[in-house]
Amino acid sequence: MNIKRGESMKRGAMIWRYLAVGLVVCGSLAMQGAAMAQGQSLVLEDFQAKDAEGFPLNWEHENQRSQSKGRDAYKVQTEDGVNFLSAKDAGQRVKKKKIDWDPKAFPVLTWRWRLQKAAPDAAEPIAAIYASLDTDLMFIPVFTKYVWSATKPEGTLTEGGIFSGSEIVVQSGTKAAGQWFEERVNVYEDFKRIHKHEPAAKAWGISIIAASGVEIDFGSIVASAGR
Repeated sequence: MNIKRGESMKRGAMIWRYLAVGLVVCGSLAMQGAAMAQGQSLVLEDFQAKDAEGFPLNWEHENQRSQSKGRDAYKVQTEDGVNFLSAKDAGQRVKKKKIDWDPKAFPVLTWRWRLQKAAPDAAEPIAAIYASLDTDLMFIPVFTKYVWSATKPEGTLTEGGIFSGSEIVVQSGTKAAGQWFEERVNVYEDFKRIHKHEPAAKAWGISIIAASGVEIDFGSIVASAGR
């Protein structure tokens, strides 16, 4: 009886060992599948983190002398459980640096934006997303500026200067106020076409600007491997 009981216990232990190994393997495969799915895109910003005043964390002001105005102009808001960045009468740029982003591996940039209001005398462009994929010899960011223009037609390319950068119009007009638009651009191909060389292996960062006299919202900014 003791021998049979011992053999039964051994068989039971072996069965549980095989089940445990199977669970580990299945868990490992599931994790690998999730990692592969996540590897197809890189969230550069989803505006989930903000400070006590509502300003997005890890973002900086382009003009350090007018930080109070920028902090009042840019606020993280929530609508139907989704966070976004609201800009009201900003007139200045905010930027996010030190992003672990390889633009060659993740060349496609997507984002949503929604114009709420634009004054008749609002500055051009209404708003813009900057993709800074490199720096020059003076460590000044080299960027492409994707703009929402009140007057210029979509697809308009304006060559930049030393400090201005090149602009591509991806949205035009002011009549569709209150409506979300999703943009999808290949920042890697645009950079090579405009700047005539490969970008850095790691991008410098992204920036956002909304003009004075404008109220506009910005949704999540995502880089993906799709072409």
